[in-house]
Amino acid sequence: MLLAFQVLGLSLGVIGWCLENSCTNSHSWRVRSHSGAVTTSNWQFEGLWMTCAATSLGSVQCQRYKTVLGLPGYIQACRALMIIALLLGLASIIVSVLGLKCTKIGSTSEQAKGKIALTGGSMFILSGLSTLTAVSWYAARVVQEFHDPFFAGVRFELGAGLYMGWGAACLAILGGVMLCCSCKRGPPGPTTGVESDGGQCFMTL
Repeated sequence: MLLAFQVLGLSLGVIGWCLENSCTNSHSWRVRSHSGAVTTSNWQFEGLWMTCAATSLGSVQCQRYKTVLGLPGYIQACRALMIIALLLGLASIIVSVLGLKCTKIGSTSEQAKGKIALTGGSMFILSGLSTLTAVSWYAARVVQEFHDPFFAGVRFELGAGLYMGWGAACLAILGGVMLCCSCKRGPPGPTTGVESDGGQCFMTL
């Protein structure tokens, strides 16, 4: 039962990390608002790395930001947070696999594997929190500029990339919590080679 709980938590974490990767590379963190426009034949959407424009004929042109230092501070911070989230997520996947009950590394005890699983789960939670902070911060700035009557620039609305990021954060945090909760177990029993005990498999690496 605990093994299935661990595998489910790891699976949710992996899915969350994949969504974090897609969110980071998404070009639609914000989409140009057409609330005051008469026609909607042109679209503009932006991400962390580039801005794109599309027409009703289907042509899409994207261009990377020409400067890094000239970007607003919150965009640079969101970039850093998403990169940190991806690195933490990748490390947590590796650590969590090593902490599974069906994986045995040499003479590692069950208590040690529980601590490894706890570490992997904690890193998943940190990865999800980093993603949640980045997308929420970005969304707050978009909403603030949209409702600011003195804002003279182009008004944008929330894009699909932000919703993808919120979903990724929820999955990563949920997977991490499940891995952390699965570290509780009873007294370990001796295992050699590859054995099956109550539905649990032990693979010697």
